[in-house]
Amino acid sequence: MTLVALDFPPISHLIEWPDIFFKNTDYAINKVVLLMFLAVAIVLALFFVAGSRKSLVPRGVQNLVETIVEFIEDQIILQVMGEGTLGWTPYLLSIFMFVAALNLMEVLPVIQMPVTARMAIPAILGIQVWFIYNFVGIRKQGFIGYFKGIMFPPGVPKPIYILLTPIEFISTVIVRPFSLAVRLFANMFAGHLILTSFAVITAALWASTYVGAALSFPLLVGLTGFEIFVSLLQAYIFTILTAVYVGGAMHPEH
Repeated sequence: MTLVALDFPPISHLIEWPDIFFKNTDYAINKVVLLMFLAVAIVLALFFVAGSRKSLVPRGVQNLVETIVEFIEDQIILQVMGEGTLGWTPYLLSIFMFVAALNLMEVLPVIQMPVTARMAIPAILGIQVWFIYNFVGIRKQGFIGYFKGIMFPPGVPKPIYILLTPIEFISTVIVRPFSLAVRLFANMFAGHLILTSFAVITAALWASTYVGAALSFPLLVGLTGFEIFVSLLQAYIFTILTAVYVGGAMHPEH
């Protein structure tokens, strides 16, 4: 039996990507950018194919997309935001599909890179959500009414405001977009590191001993399946938190 040295790729391979097109310019395109374009193309293709089929009994892609739409409407929008808010379906559906597509890039052969493991992408998504729910809150309640509702929630004893007001302001204005971004980034980055580590170990064991590979390979397959679940779960969490923030800005009394 010959032991093969483990050759783990450096962490920099996960956070630093060389330019592919327009190198050394402000418009440089690397692998992450190309994968974002691919995710957009996949999502648009799913919607196009599903929309082009008018079958009363949906099958295939049409059934998949309709199931996702119903899930977003019934389990997120109506449950979190309440009646009369189905107009938010296109936005929240797009958020879920886009984040899920970016996350699932991790388990696609050859690609094997969760785009959301690059902090810039979750950060931009979090900032977008921050702008939207603050805009909705100011539009619905007015500038003063919105921030008054944030910092001075009704039904609280006045002395408690000394502690509660700065906490609520910081939580709503600063922490929310940051937590959205970090939660998505950290989970996908950690999962990618684990899968990469087990893939390297499995490859080394396969070259050294088939017995070791036979034990490690099923674990790698199981971890891959679990990471698929995590990818979809993180897309769901990001979407439902977006709905919670927008719904809270629309209906502060709740």
